[in-house]
Amino acid sequence: MGHGMAMLKLDNISYSVAGRPLIEGASVMIPEGHKVGIVGRNGTGKTTLFKLIRGELVLDGGDITLPARARIGGVAQEVPGNEVSLLDTVLAADVERADLMARSETETDGAAIAEIQMRLADIDAWSAEARAASILKGLGFTDEEQAMPCSAFSGGWRMRVALAAVLFATPDLLLLDEPTNYLDLEGALWLESYLARYPHSVLVISHDRGLLNRAVGSILHLEDKTLTLYQGGYETFAETRAARLAVAASEARKQEARRAHLQSFVDRFRAKASKAVQAQSRLKMIAKLKPITTPQEAALKRFTFPEPEDLSPPILRLESASTGYDGTPVLQRLNLRIDQDDRIALLGRNGEGKSTLSKLLASKLDVMDGTRIASSKLRVGYFAQHQVDELHSDETPIDHIRRLRPDEGQARLRARLGGFGIGADQADTVVGRLSGGQKARLSLMLATLDAPHMLILDEPTNHLDIESREALVEALTGYSGAIVLVSHDMHLLSLVADRLWLVKDGTVAAYDGDLDSYRRMLLDQKPRPAAKEPSTPAEAPAKAPAPKPKRQAREILLALRADVRKCEERIEKLNTMRDRISAKLADPTIYDDVRLGDMEHWQRKYAEVMDGLDRAETLWMAALDRLEKAGG
Repeated sequence: MGHGMAMLKLDNISYSVAGRPLIEGASVMIPEGHKVGIVGRNGTGKTTLFKLIRGELVLDGGDITLPARARIGGVAQEVPGNEVSLLDTVLAADVERADLMARSETETDGAAIAEIQMRLADIDAWSAEARAASILKGLGFTDEEQAMPCSAFSGGWRMRVALAAVLFATPDLLLLDEPTNYLDLEGALWLESYLARYPHSVLVISHDRGLLNRAVGSILHLEDKTLTLYQGGYETFAETRAARLAVAASEARKQEARRAHLQSFVDRFRAKASKAVQAQSRLKMIAKLKPITTPQEAALKRFTFPEPEDLSPPILRLESASTGYDGTPVLQRLNLRIDQDDRIALLGRNGEGKSTLSKLLASKLDVMDGTRIASSKLRVGYFAQHQVDELHSDETPIDHIRRLRPDEGQARLRARLGGFGIGADQADTVVGRLSGGQKARLSLMLATLDAPHMLILDEPTNHLDIESREALVEALTGYSGAIVLVSHDMHLLSLVADRLWLVKDGTVAAYDGDLDSYRRMLLDQKPRPAAKEPSTPAEAPAKAPAPKPKRQAREILLALRADVRKCEERIEKLNTMRDRISAKLADPTIYDDVRLGDMEHWQRKYAEVMDGLDRAETLWMAALDRLEKAGG
């Protein structure tokens, strides 16, 4: 199947649930080999769309066409907890290979044997184990774990095995529904770079901006019962859509007010954060932040954290502390201090102890050794997924909050819930009937009820859609307590965290770089899939050049400096172009029907310039990096 052919065609499709139309007359064509991110608010029907494509649901009208023999693959809901090893479970996902291997054992006819062997060579069967192992490793399984049976792992980890299996089977059309929900940051970043290199078509439902910006080439937006395909990653989509929404000048003014609001936070932090590279990264992120929702939409999604009073620093200190479970230490030699204005992200692979540290900070675990010194008035709020799971499913949100605030009137309790986006109708619905996002909001509200001085959040975004994540960033930015955050959402981390702590090898230390350097470090360490590497001696890398004598060092430095200057000029130029195009897009007349062509022309130009800027900034970072390494 060459490029340009349609991999998937939705032609005027309609589908309703219990008489309520979810999708009406939607059409879209996705070419072979394209990677598409599907976005839309929770409840608009993204998962239903997948079921329609798979043929698990029947359309009310219209057609869905795929090429004959195209293989569609998605993550199985649950990997059985059987005795088969993880590696063998993944290998079995390539059905054709498993079948040929079995036949090669029993076949006796010479011609048939030759044919089987040729087909096995065609499908690269011999490198399969290395390929499967590198996928499992990317998703966080060590070599030892890959040999263990599925039954040794919990549900969340088995979901990762199911994901590894479908990636290994390389279907022609890969359908992934919020795959990062059961991954950590490290796994999510690996998946992102894997999807970007995936050889066939991918449709991925996601609320993860990092993935939507780096792993896909277009965005399919499900809104108002219809589908719109935007070229480019998430930021381009958000801007194009914002440009459409901001046609009215009043919208543009509201967005400006919101930018000013964010800017005031930036200014507040700049004084304290001028030294740390992470804080600098964060200021840059906030400066580039583009609102993606109208203020009316945002109001529905808000979070309002109560304000704690100020305590004198530090609010918490650990001195050569260790902690763990049943007398076995997991973390040792902890020397950490937290002030009330700290915003800390915990980095580190799964199993290194991020959750253990969170529990220690939240006093859910004791120190086994050393000391934990906390301010006597310190109140800590703690949010983790298991708390969401421990809500009483047969009680309403009102019941939950009344238990903690028995003396408060009904109106006050409802107002508190409203401040977390839990509306009147949901306040009286039993928790078992609420969506994942609504339960997460309730848990967050309960965790912050006492106006904690320190808020510990372990993967807070799992069930939140993009708008809710945006509202959470604003609430956290405005909150005056300390924040300790574990998250796989790179966008959230980069907007909230001013300090990075790396949990590794049984201890915790400040990480010097910023999130981008952490991401680069992670991706560089990981072996590329073994399958595609040519291994002929002719392809061996050339020997490293001999070190150059001293007198050339000065010329090298001058050249590197010139390089950095060139990059900076390029960025300047692109920024000027961007501003010119933005001004064009802000002119409401280009949205008249007559001039729709103009609009598309400028939006395309805008996307190209943004793409160029992205590349120019990468080149500039690399040039700075080289200059620094050369000692300049």
